[in-house]
Formats: sequence, C-alpha cells, structure tokens
Amino acid sequence: MERKRIMIIGQPGSGKSTLARRLGEKLGLPVVHIDLIHWQPGWTERPTEEKSRLCKEVHQRDTWVFEGGHSRTWAERLERADTLIWLDFPLGIRAWRVIKRTLQHYGKSRPDLPDNCPERFNWEFTTWIWQTRNTGRANMRKLFDTAPAEKSKYRLQNRLQVEDLINTIEQSH
Repeated sequence: MERKRIMIIGQPGSGKSTLARRLGEKLGLPVVHIDLIHWQPGWTERPTEEKSRLCKEVHQRDTWVFEGGHSRTWAERLERADTLIWLDFPLGIRAWRVIKRTLQHYGKSRPDLPDNCPERFNWEFTTWIWQTRNTGRANMRKLFDTAPAEKSKYRLQNRLQVEDLINTIEQSH
C-alpha cells in the first residue's frame, strides 16, 4: 500500500516527532509537527481557531506525516489519512524521555518547536502529563478503535515495534 498521509498520535514522550521525522525521510513525505502549529515563538500559544485552521490546511495537502494533538481536528485528519499510528507507551518510559529531551535541549529550541521556545523544566507541563495520562490515552484508544477498516492502523507499545514498522515500510517501497 502506498502511504501518502500518515497520522501519528501519542502522549508526550511517546516518540511522535522522532517517528515522524524518520518516516518522512524514508518515504519522502513532508513532516508536520503539531507543536509548530500550537506554539508561536516565545512559548505563546496560538488561539484555538487559528490552530484548527492551520491543521485543516495541512489536512488538505496531498502528502504528509502529521504528528500530534489538537484532537478537535482528529476526525478530519483521520478522514484524510491512509495510515494511523498510535504510539501507546507506558507513562514511565514517556516521563523518562521527556526528562531526557529536556536535559538534551535545555535552553535551546528543539527542531520540532518554533524559534525562541527554549526547552526548560516546566511544572505545568509535568502536571498536565500526569493529569491526562488516562483521559488522553482513552481518547486515543477511541480514535484508534473506531478508525475505518480501510485505514492501515498500527498500535505500537515499545521501541522494537516502532523499528519493525519502520523496517516493514522500508521493504514495501
């Protein structure tokens, strides 16, 4: 199956940005990170309506690997996607990855963030990860479970499953 529009969902630290970059490189698809839509320089959050409009503009493109949230646009994104990937990693692994990336990029903007959004320890973000650990996962499960049968769907729960998917996709092209 030719993959032209890949939707990646998962909670913070699940590896969405990394997987999106890797798939984009392997398949020659443009990559869109939700954080570039969600945030403006200086950690300024965009208004909800603007985020929705920007997401819809991406959905209408012919090709993309689109990773991340803004769940109010997931139904439209899924309608356009041919592939849905859910990175369903345990909280402990995700928390470790968030700490690791914070230390790795501390004081600098990550590649999947706008300029002037330096990585930092953020209690509000940490609290949000904890508070949404069950509700966020439940929303992703519902989206995954109700995705139309003609969509390619992958629920990946560990690094080896991610590597297997990447290798499988490589072999099919």
